[in-house]
Amino acid sequence: MTFQIRMLTLLLLIAVIAGILVSCIRTPAAPANRNEALSITTSIADAEGVAATNASWYVPPDVDRSSQNLANRGASSDTTPSFSSEIDADAVVAAYEKVIGDVHENVLPSVVSIFVLNRVQVSGSVPGFTYPFPFGQRQPQSGDSQQEFFYRNGQGSGFVWDTQGHIVTNRHVVVDAERISVQFSDGSSYIAEVVGLDQDSDLAVIRVERDAEQLTAVSLGDSNEVRVGQLAITIGNPFGQEFTTTTGIVSAIGRTLRTGDSQFSLPKVIQTDAPMNPGNSGGPLLDRQGQVIGVDAQIITRSGSNTGIGFAIPVNMAKQVVPVLISEGSFTYSWLGIRGTTVTPEAVDLMGAPEGTRGAQVIALAKDGPAHIGGLIGSTKSKSTSRGNIRYGGDVITSIDGQPVLEMTDLIVYLLENTRPGDTVAVRVVREGGEVAEIKVTLDARPELLN
Repeated sequence: MTFQIRMLTLLLLIAVIAGILVSCIRTPAAPANRNEALSITTSIADAEGVAATNASWYVPPDVDRSSQNLANRGASSDTTPSFSSEIDADAVVAAYEKVIGDVHENVLPSVVSIFVLNRVQVSGSVPGFTYPFPFGQRQPQSGDSQQEFFYRNGQGSGFVWDTQGHIVTNRHVVVDAERISVQFSDGSSYIAEVVGLDQDSDLAVIRVERDAEQLTAVSLGDSNEVRVGQLAITIGNPFGQEFTTTTGIVSAIGRTLRTGDSQFSLPKVIQTDAPMNPGNSGGPLLDRQGQVIGVDAQIITRSGSNTGIGFAIPVNMAKQVVPVLISEGSFTYSWLGIRGTTVTPEAVDLMGAPEGTRGAQVIALAKDGPAHIGGLIGSTKSKSTSRGNIRYGGDVITSIDGQPVLEMTDLIVYLLENTRPGDTVAVRVVREGGEVAEIKVTLDARPELLN
């Protein structure tokens, strides 16, 4: 009986203490409208995991900040209290809108619309054109022996690189143009001349004669720091609608594409769902600070307009190529002279290499190219499987100059960022049967055309 009395007394005491504690806790009033605010709870532990940090987006007016801080500092070391705060949804949207608006206003003076005039040579009839012919030219009749031509308008975008009048855009926007006109956001227009073109990166530099005081160069970001999900903003000239801003996110990084009519792949391409359309080519892809992270270049589409899959050349590629285009007019890439792909586990198994081998599989060699002369071996065998035809029997490049090569893109990136024609590289390979070899290869310059 005595034990039961003691337990009852203890329970009553606990109830009284709990009541006192509850009465000391002051809960902020709920918003009148559930849509006015979003309630969240945060608890951020310090390095020792014992103290809590206040969320500070919004504090109800009837709560004293100093008392909160004192209460938190006096919290027991074995507890992690949480603080309920409220985020004003309208303020969140307003902050987002401010970021977009600020980027537009700050970067707009650096963005240009580009209009080009191309002379197109034709012979005989011109498919797809009916009278009146563009620019008043007579439409060639079928059977005409004399070669005719007509002019075609094109458009794109670009951005100011420096205060010397250099503007960066896509090669495909300005190549073979007879006339290039550049329009700034203040309405002024200038005739531009081509300074340099690079087919493999699809980058071009043009130049206008404008006072340095009237030129605002863009701020360049670091495309190696770009993350999937971050805000992506583009400003350009879609369908001739000058200085249009659209937004989205970075959808993917590390894409590999071929640009224009190039025979070589471009690595580290940024994919975004920020709307791009014809006329956006050459414009800047920006982060939330207004820094350029890429150069708009391509879209995947069946309709000719935006489908949510756009690609931008990484700005770090532009940092490498553009200064050389300005000084020399062209950019020369180093060339290993292979056609390759990322090796598959099936190919590794077929060639008898150690399980887990990763690298760039050499599919074919350019005759008398650097890799051929250096002694690399291309794939000579194939086998039909449920996953298709698998090539094997050649070298798998696992490192170059001591840097691991886990896939074909790693090899492309290393050659692009770290080598020049004439450099000698050490290529480590795994061969059929698991043999390991290290081969010295002297790189050449990329040829204009490959067999």
